[in-house]
Amino acid sequence: MTPLARLLTASQFAFNAGFYAVLPYLAGHLTGALGLGGALVGLVLGLRTFSQQGLFVIGGALTDRFGPRPVVLTGVTLRIAGFVWLAYATSAWTVTGAVVLVGFAAALFSPAVESEMAREALRAERAGGPRRTRTLARFSAGGQAGALLGPVLGTLLVYGAGDASFRAACLVGAALFALVLAAHARLMPRGGGTRERHGTVRRRAILRDRRFLRLALAYSVYLLLHNQLYLALPAELDRVTGSQAALGWFFALSSALVVLGSGPLERRAAAVLDAPAMVRAGLLLLAAAFAAGAALRPLGGPGAALTLTVLLTLGQMLILPATRALLPDLVPAAHLGLATGALSSLAGLTVLAASPPTATLLTLPGPTPWLLLAALPVLAIPAVPSAPAVTAKALTRT
Repeated sequence: MTPLARLLTASQFAFNAGFYAVLPYLAGHLTGALGLGGALVGLVLGLRTFSQQGLFVIGGALTDRFGPRPVVLTGVTLRIAGFVWLAYATSAWTVTGAVVLVGFAAALFSPAVESEMAREALRAERAGGPRRTRTLARFSAGGQAGALLGPVLGTLLVYGAGDASFRAACLVGAALFALVLAAHARLMPRGGGTRERHGTVRRRAILRDRRFLRLALAYSVYLLLHNQLYLALPAELDRVTGSQAALGWFFALSSALVVLGSGPLERRAAAVLDAPAMVRAGLLLLAAAFAAGAALRPLGGPGAALTLTVLLTLGQMLILPATRALLPDLVPAAHLGLATGALSSLAGLTVLAASPPTATLLTLPGPTPWLLLAALPVLAIPAVPSAPAVTAKALTRT
């Protein structure tokens, strides 16, 4: 990997480690230490999701205009401030403000980092380096390693620091982001923005581009199905064991698969598939996850839950790097940040709109709900666009 790719991968690791050291314990802190009611807790968590995923498009557009460096530095600074604020917030309104700031910070730095990583992966590939999907798979594995370590770190802090447990987790998270800030301030290249005169018109054209919207549709289906690790998986564990006590182990398994298997899976897949075909193969794995789960559910035991977790994760390991690799071929380089942010925002809005009916669907008995979910990625496969020929325009900002 190039020095910039290593910096961005390490940053993704630290981002997730700091974030997941705090997030799993936020709801418990809100209901326990602060005594907030369930509806208010739901509102706070919903605002966090919206201020992050829903606003990715803003971070992407700012990245295109000013370059990734100032957007990343601003986002990380706001994340530090948000975590420190959250550590000392003692009322519903101050917690809400801190949580929104934490989410908006990610809406700035995540699209900047992801779009720059896609650009760097393409640049390295054209210079004779590794395939862009391999570089992006390593990037995904780095982020997942942080997601795996973060809850462990949070558990040690939350259960080892007494009354100040949540505060300690927040401050450790802020310290990790301070290290990220220092590394980017020193090592991240300057420049890269564009101030093209007709940028607004061209940005609107990107959001109406059929190839981009088709990819966004397929990616939205992926995110909705992957989100079933938070809906279908807990419901299945409740059904077969009467509790969700084992849920953490399934999430740990998913993270470990990504960390250990992303590289080998990418090498084998890329030997025979291009990026669009990898996305389609990933969607087939998502369909297989629910179809096999539906077949295993009548047998009882953890088979359906285990199959769902493994196959959804394998699908994720193909779809994420392949989607990031495909974006530079579909949109002008000057708007790669916007496209990266818009992709996440559109998918996030889809999940937000579809999750309530999906949760209701999962309450129905029998295999029907799982079979209906298995049909969604199959229907999305034709939407995946083919990649046009890559030109030098993908590497420069015009």
